[in-house]
Amino acid sequence: MENLIKKQIVVFGGCFNPPLNSHFSLAEQLVQEYNPIEKILFVPVNRKYQKVDLIDNQHRYQMLKLVCNQNKKFEVSRIEMDCTRQMYTIETLTKLQEQYSEYEICFTMGSDNLRELENWNQSEKLTKNFKMYVFERGEDNLEDIIQTSQFLINNRQAFIKVKNHIRSNLSSTFARQNIRSGKSIKYLAPDEVISYIKQNKLYQ
Repeated sequence: MENLIKKQIVVFGGCFNPPLNSHFSLAEQLVQEYNPIEKILFVPVNRKYQKVDLIDNQHRYQMLKLVCNQNKKFEVSRIEMDCTRQMYTIETLTKLQEQYSEYEICFTMGSDNLRELENWNQSEKLTKNFKMYVFERGEDNLEDIIQTSQFLINNRQAFIKVKNHIRSNLSSTFARQNIRSGKSIKYLAPDEVISYIKQNKLYQ
């Protein structure tokens, strides 16, 4: 009998400023744990995204590409970087669903973002059309968060709790601070990313 489960591409959005080992280890864990997932698509935000210290699109794209080139399950998309304005998540996912029509497009987010999801652009459409793999942050519990909001309760079918994932509070901000103060970020980021940062004198 033909397998009726549609293969998935999971969109992993973020600043990736710089990309860390934790980003890639979480992505790898998704691929390993959930059989329908065919690919993780890293989607770095556009420089137009209002965030302090966000370096040029091209540098963040190249750092991701260096790592993704070594894993056939990882890919980088320029869909948001090449847009003339900051895109809403619903726009990004809808365009990617058109682009990868043979796959089911899903999204991944941290539980911190889940708390704010109701306020996102077209949040009802987002949860109706796309499944979301949720990483619990810190001491968060997915079920507890869902119970705090009628919107989340009504749309709970969209949320998939990522089981047994590695929890890390290390952030790209911490990595940038280390670089500025002359400290090593070895083991925080892939060696290819560290070399690229040094060659291009980033985050000095």
